[in-house]
Amino acid sequence: MRILVTGGAGFIGSNFVHHLIDNTDHSVVVLDKLTYAGNLRSLDGLPDDRYEFVKGDIADAALVDELFGRVDAVVHYAAESHNDNSLHDPRPFLDTNIVGSYVLLEAARKHNIRFHHISTDEVYGDLELDDPERFTEETPYNPSSPYSSTKAGSDMLVRAWVRSFGVQATISNCSNNYGPYQHVEKFIPRQITNVLRGERPKLYGTGENVRDWIHADDHSSAVLTILEKGRIGETYLIGADGEKDNKSVVELILTQLGQSGDAYDLVNDRPGHDLRYAIDWSKLRDELGWAPRYADFEAGLAATIEWYRDHEDWWGPQKDATEARYKEQGQ
Repeated sequence: MRILVTGGAGFIGSNFVHHLIDNTDHSVVVLDKLTYAGNLRSLDGLPDDRYEFVKGDIADAALVDELFGRVDAVVHYAAESHNDNSLHDPRPFLDTNIVGSYVLLEAARKHNIRFHHISTDEVYGDLELDDPERFTEETPYNPSSPYSSTKAGSDMLVRAWVRSFGVQATISNCSNNYGPYQHVEKFIPRQITNVLRGERPKLYGTGENVRDWIHADDHSSAVLTILEKGRIGETYLIGADGEKDNKSVVELILTQLGQSGDAYDLVNDRPGHDLRYAIDWSKLRDELGWAPRYADFEAGLAATIEWYRDHEDWWGPQKDATEARYKEQGQ
């Protein structure tokens, strides 16, 4: 197949592109606007005969229509995705996550091609720290930020276009990703790069907030499985049983880098900071036979630390600007 990947120069999008090239015979067209979160260097080394890059906006209907006319399937990663940024300026999240997704769905409807929509577990809100439950495909939506609200809205658009117009679409909601090519504004790479530069990591609040971590390569293999085997109109949750509180993650990063586990600073908590995310991915396992490669979070984190240690040329240019912005915000 020839697969269009929107947002393919971003973190999880670029990991998916590499996964396709390394593990299938498919060819890839990447559509990316190259905002601050997109980085063409994340796509270095891909073979010219199987990879094409197009710079553009998913809300550009004419461009989207042209691209949909020459591919067999679309995997939609493109999104504004940083919670802090959505609290500062929600408008880009509406433009990309809602309007952009609408434009893509209309093109999928016109060209009648397979469409997979990438979403987040944040659409479900959060769980109490002592709650034994996990999110499932039946959990009611309860988003708490402009980011998660716009992702919830795009999910609903996909479901409506499947039901109303017969679009051949599936949805996946994934837990927090980590791995290569992640922007240093995000939690794990920020802490890793701080330590590598001899700076103390920063931890929101008391660090008790829990995230359910999955390596980006596992996310990629799950998405490919859904694209190939998933039932049209269905939603699949993607997870890897990686629940860790933020404090434990920072301490693990420090110890894996040979530092004292308590060598971090506490900063003001994020407004409306969700307490806990946890994914029940049994439907994906039982129905489609998928399982993660990095079931051991510590091993996946060690591989991620090694990647950032070896690729300062990739993350270094974005680090200073990111930390200056956080400093202005007292974080």
